[in-house]
Order: sequence, then C-alpha cells, then structure tokens
Amino acid sequence: MEHGREASLKAGRSPSQIWMRLASSSKFVGYLFVAPILIFMGIWFYYPLIRSFVYSFQDISFLNPDAAKFIGLQNYTEMMKDSDFWGALKNSAIITVVAVPLQSIIALFIAVGLNKITRLKTTFRTLFYLPYITSTVAVTTVFMYLFMQQDGIATKFFTLFGMDDVSWYASTKYALPFLILITVWTYIGFYVVVYLGGLQNIPYDIYESGMVDGANAWQRLRYITIPMLKPTTFLVLTSGLIYAMQLFDQPYALARNGSLGSPAGATSTIVIYFYSQAFSFNLAGYGSAAAFIIFALIILLTIIQKRFVKEDI
Repeated sequence: MEHGREASLKAGRSPSQIWMRLASSSKFVGYLFVAPILIFMGIWFYYPLIRSFVYSFQDISFLNPDAAKFIGLQNYTEMMKDSDFWGALKNSAIITVVAVPLQSIIALFIAVGLNKITRLKTTFRTLFYLPYITSTVAVTTVFMYLFMQQDGIATKFFTLFGMDDVSWYASTKYALPFLILITVWTYIGFYVVVYLGGLQNIPYDIYESGMVDGANAWQRLRYITIPMLKPTTFLVLTSGLIYAMQLFDQPYALARNGSLGSPAGATSTIVIYFYSQAFSFNLAGYGSAAAFIIFALIILLTIIQKRFVKEDI
C-alpha cells in the first residue's frame, strides 16, 4: 500500500486525482456497474458449477459430504451402462425432436396472422402469452383432467380418431405424447411474442416490392418472411432446445408424489434422471455427472444449430 502511494506521488498525482481520472473513464464506470452482477454470478452460478464439476469425479453423498472419495471417471462410465439413463435420454430426445419444431412452426403461423391484425393486437398477444406465465403444475393438472379416461373431453375427442379411451398420463403408450402436448401448449405463446417482434423489424417496402412482382401470400411468406426471420428462428429453436432438454416441472407434476418418471419411466427425462440420482438416492457425484452430460449435450446441439445458420446469424 505504501509503495503504491509513493509511486503515485512520484508520478505527480495524488490518490484523489487518480480516483477522479478513473471515475471519468467510461470503461471504469462500465466495470463498476457490472461488478455486482459479476459477483453474484460468481457466487450463485460459477462457484456451484465448478463445485458440481468436482463432485462428478467423486463418490460423495449429501448425507456425508466429508467422506467424499475421488473415483475419476467412474460415475461417467457407470452412467453409460445404465439403461435408465439411456431411456431418459431417449425420452428427452423425442420431446426435443417433436416439440421444438412443432411449437416453432405453430408459433410462426400464429404470429404471421396476428401481425396482420390492426385492432386488439395487444390483447391477443397477451392471451397467447398467458400459458407461458401460468404455473406449470396448474397447467399439467388441468391437462390431466382433460385427458382422463371416460370423462376427459380431450380423451373422448381423440377416440374419434381410433385412440384408446385411457388416462393418457397413466398409460405407457400415451404418457410421452401427453407430455409433448403440454410442452408445446405451454411455450407456444412465448414464441409467438418473439416472432411478432421479429416480424415488426421486417421493412414493409420488401413486401410491397414482392406484391409489385406478383408474389402471392404464400410466396411472400416463403421467400421474404421466413428468410428474414432466420435470426429469430435461431433464437426460438435454441431456447426451445434448452427448455426441452431441461424439462422437469411437467414430469414432476405427473408423478403426483409417486415414482418420478411414472408410468414405468415413460415420462422420465434427463433432468428427472439427474434429480432422482442426486436427491432421491443421495448420489451427489453421480447426479453431478448426469448434470454435466446435460450441459454438454445442450452446448453441442446449440453449436450444431449455429453451424447450420452461421451465414445468416
């Protein structure tokens, strides 16, 4: 401290002058404003992340963390042999492959329709957004009543198309499609709002040029709207992928205080698997390894998506 003060005095500047110069620096002010969030991120995000990464190489239990033992890659190798892990990963992959494109396409067409409305646009946008901010547990519970055997309105409707009259959430055949339906319904409204924001950034002059050239509504959608919305679509697909891979609330609500992933693992996702291992079986190290596999998969899939649209993003 003394040495620093002497150095500043030798340079002909007092400490107050140095502080005044720093305060007038835009970079210093910028770092000063972001410092609190960086500190909190370090405490609540980076430290747990690093700690969990260390746990993934240990045999450790939350009941007795002091007895942790380093076991290297054993947690990862054992997970690769676990059929429950592969079943949960398969379910998550199916949800991602089916739900993400489906909700994105539906949201796009709804947004295009809403964008043409001149009156009550804000009201309709709010109505579509409501499912996203509604309690996931409440939404899942309502859907369970709709898809009950015999009395469920939705169940009766789908029997007209040859489907079985069963409680979908209790059937190994229909539980996963039921989960996909809930997921799509929950997130469509959010992506409608995102697409509306993207549509409003497209200059109307481009559409006028297309109409002058004789382009019909479908051609304008295909050759103008969709290409111009590629950055927005990338955002929608990426966030949809992350939500789908981290699906937890809906399967947890479906379990109804029973076995997670019921019936018979049909609704077990990769996050449900992680939660069960870490908190139900108290295998903190094994659960941490599962968490990092989820993290790696999300990063990998995001990079793959980015490469497909890299020239437009």
